[in-house]
Amino acid sequence: MGYLAVIVAGIGGFMFGAIWYTVLAKPWMAASGVALNEAGTAPANQSNPIPYITSFVGAVVVAGMMRHVFVLSGIDTFGEGLVSGFGVGLFLVTPWIATFYAFGARPFRLTLIDGGYATFGCTVIGAVLMLF
Repeated sequence: MGYLAVIVAGIGGFMFGAIWYTVLAKPWMAASGVALNEAGTAPANQSNPIPYITSFVGAVVVAGMMRHVFVLSGIDTFGEGLVSGFGVGLFLVTPWIATFYAFGARPFRLTLIDGGYATFGCTVIGAVLMLF
């Protein structure tokens, strides 16, 4: 049952990312400096499956590690999963993103967008894990 929970939670985190980056596509493209297609409306690599595969595998790996930590920590309710997932995203993942982006002289707006995804994506993963 643990594997199923991890896969479903990973799918949930991945789907949240799809929504997050669809809503924030324009500001993300502007802040990230990603190469755009000829029309300037989408990333030039939009049809490349590698970023999507990487994102999905990453979400499943994060879900697996979060499940492991949750089991060891005795986190076993929806509310605890929600709050713990939020904490993982906000206090573990986002500071690393902020560090990388600060040294890379990336726009702070990009930190907010990607850190927001990390925070709320982990929140979704934590909540979904506790539904199982």
